[in-house]
Amino acid sequence: MAKTNIYLTFNGNAEEAFNFYKSVFGGEFPMIQRFKEVPEKDREMGKMKDEEGEKLIHVSLLISKETSLMASDSPESMGKVKFGNNFSIYVEAQSKEEAEKIFMGLSAGGKIKMPLADTFWGACYGMLEDKFGIGWMVGYTYPKK
Repeated sequence: MAKTNIYLTFNGNAEEAFNFYKSVFGGEFPMIQRFKEVPEKDREMGKMKDEEGEKLIHVSLLISKETSLMASDSPESMGKVKFGNNFSIYVEAQSKEEAEKIFMGLSAGGKIKMPLADTFWGACYGMLEDKFGIGWMVGYTYPKK
């Protein structure tokens, strides 16, 4: 069975927000990654400004045994986020096949924003907006070798 988490998007203050959430919930960040850490071959050329390198491409905070709060900053090239488009539901599948099934099901009648594909961080991942306008992120993290 897949696991779901809420994924928030910020206008450059994700790190500040997550330090605040950490002060409330406690715990540690299992992952914190900045845009400058993205391998050059995986960047969309010319779309990210140098000063955006310190912004967060991903952060997660374990807030219970089963639930993580996750987030990223939105690069300027993707536009400002506002209430209503600043969150997605993240589904962590138990297999690549399950991720494909969920992704295809949710995308029916909707818009694929990032096709489901293997990524540099060791996951099969994709983004979509369903036919009701809800943002979804679907992924399967490959076991570490």
